[in-house]
This record gives sequence, C-alpha cells and structure tokens, in this order.
Amino acid sequence: MNLLEALRRERLMAIVRGSDSDAALRAVLALAEEGVSLVEVSLTTPGALDVISRARDALGAGTAVGAGTVITAEDADQAANAGADFAVTPALVPGLHAATGRGLPVLAGALTPTEIVAARQAGAAAVKLFPASLGGPAYVRALLDPLPAAALVPVGGVDAEAARDYLAAGAVAVGVGSPLLGDAASGGAVSDLRARARRFLAAVRERDLQTGTTQ
Repeated sequence: MNLLEALRRERLMAIVRGSDSDAALRAVLALAEEGVSLVEVSLTTPGALDVISRARDALGAGTAVGAGTVITAEDADQAANAGADFAVTPALVPGLHAATGRGLPVLAGALTPTEIVAARQAGAAAVKLFPASLGGPAYVRALLDPLPAAALVPVGGVDAEAARDYLAAGAVAVGVGSPLLGDAASGGAVSDLRARARRFLAAVRERDLQTGTTQ
C-alpha cells in the first residue's frame, strides 16, 4: 500500500490498544464499518498479531490494518507474517529498518528535527510526531518551516478539536488512541466507540471542506 497517500486521503488513523483481544477485534471492525480506513493495532495488546490476522481476513482492501509499537526486528517480522499492511514505531528503532526490509511501509516515531530527518532517510513513509502534546500545533508549524516535505502525523493527546488544529497547521493526518477508542478495546461499549468515530470523522472532513481538500 501507499501509506503516505492513504494518510493524506483519510486524515485519521485510529490506534487500538487494549487488554482484550476479542474486544480489540470488535473495535477494529466497528471502526472500519464507520468509515475509519486506517487502523493501527498496538503490539502491546494481548494477542495483537491474531487480531491483525483476523481483521485482515474479515475486512476488504478498503481498510488498512497496521501493527503498532513495532520495536524489534522480530516485531516487524511477526507483523509482516500476520498480514499487517503497515508498521508504526514509537521511535527510531531496529523495527523500522526490518519493516522496510520486509516491504512494509512505516510510520516512524520521532520528535525532534534531527529525528524527523533521520526517519525519512531510513525510509519511513511518514513521521509519527510523538508525543505531539508537548509542542502542539504550533510545533508542527515550526517544524514545517525548515522541513516542508516532512509528512507529520501528530499522535498523543489528540482530541477532535486538536485534530482540526493539527491539520490546519499542516499535518498530513492525525493518529488517535484513547480519545477515540476509550475503553472499547478492553471490553467497553462499541456503540460509544461508533459515536466517537463519527465525531472524529466529521472533524477531519470539516477541516478538508474548509480548505477545499477533496478525499
């Protein structure tokens, strides 16, 4: 898949992290049904590889399911073997190089300008700006002044209002965990997750309508 193109088109990536594999799978499927087409399943979730594999079997090509918290080369290999469409790292780690070597596009975690440049040189399709809450939208603007080609995806503390602000600041997309998922991946109400998904999708689509961007 072309991860950067998908991020620019969808504007929203959901991050599924929880304590129950069956609940995590239900969350992934519910998000896809609501129109969230980029979903990361963190490897910190029990049975995450099985969740990725089962989700890939259940969903069509319109939804991309990635593996998150990919740190080691073994993590990358296992994610690829489970059928993950992409990998997400928390930092510049061996898993970044291993995933690209396996042909998986990578959203690589970075925070500083030096790390962002290093992530791009290592072959990352886009950069997960984490934790984005440390600098906020103003930091995204500041980074893009000297690094206009950097494809930044803020992650960490992104609610629906912040999502609008990050996109307005020039982020290609936002990654959202607990403000979107709540406790759904640990057995919480899927109906509440669906409502939050609709709210986030409305927020990112509203931003694109304001700027004339088409999806």
